[in-house]
Amino acid sequence: MGSHARPNRIHRTGARIATVALVGAVLPITAGGLAEAATAAPAAQGQGAATARDQAAPDITADHAFLLDARDGSQERAMWAGVKADDSVSMASTTKIMTAMVVLKHPEWLDRQITVKQEYRDYVTENGASTADLQIGDRLTARQLLHAMLLPSGGDAAMALADSFGAGDTIDARIADFQNQMNAEAGQLGLSGTHFDSFDGISHGDNRSTARDLAKLGQRAMLKPVFADIVKLKQFKTEAPAANGRTRYYTWNTTNDLLSTYDGALGIKTGSGAEAGYSLVFAAERDNRTLVGAIVGSDQEVFDDAAKMLDWGFAN
Repeated sequence: MGSHARPNRIHRTGARIATVALVGAVLPITAGGLAEAATAAPAAQGQGAATARDQAAPDITADHAFLLDARDGSQERAMWAGVKADDSVSMASTTKIMTAMVVLKHPEWLDRQITVKQEYRDYVTENGASTADLQIGDRLTARQLLHAMLLPSGGDAAMALADSFGAGDTIDARIADFQNQMNAEAGQLGLSGTHFDSFDGISHGDNRSTARDLAKLGQRAMLKPVFADIVKLKQFKTEAPAANGRTRYYTWNTTNDLLSTYDGALGIKTGSGAEAGYSLVFAAERDNRTLVGAIVGSDQEVFDDAAKMLDWGFAN
């Protein structure tokens, strides 16, 4: 399963979460409305954490955890930090948040078509990566590929985006350039505990982040209307021109159970793997307050802990 797919549950083949059909009719491609999640702006790190620690902490098992309040517009406020909130560990598929951030720096390219290559399918097969089950020769827009990457966590979609938005004469060169862009963006956002050597979370030895950094990254990503609009979806259906001139239908389901179980959940991204453990970057909104949190490298599924952190945050 590599380092970013939920073991033995969702990501292995994509069969549960990604379905395709080839048909003769063409329907209009639609996406959701404008994002409602982005209520905060970039800000300083760690303010208010001391006060939060004076209160009763959320009753969770995860140590690599962090929660911030994004309601203030000009500042993000740290509400609570686990004892290992600043330890850098493997982040698995939450990596794809940064992949999306780099793509979204070029909104003028979101509707250009990208042809699915054999190499993308080979990658998921050879690495046991999660898949959106993209079909060779199909032509999907970057916007559609963002759905394919962020909902079923498609490593094939992530590779297609890295290959298309990187610079170079070969796939390897373009992917290397794209990963350099990811690290440059991390530097600009002040994510000092974060480093990328992967476009999808399958690490080559140094793909890591902290719970604090991932919460901040999630908060920044939710300021992007296209991103926020995608990650709140439980399912997305679309179609694309297939290689034989007909139309391919795709259905992608989210891997984020919190969207179905927590009132006010807005996203954001799951991640898991045999070595990386379970990770989740999450957000929810209640009473005009938006909370963003992250759990990374847990030894068990993290949805219950995320719900407890959010309950604690809204109560405080």
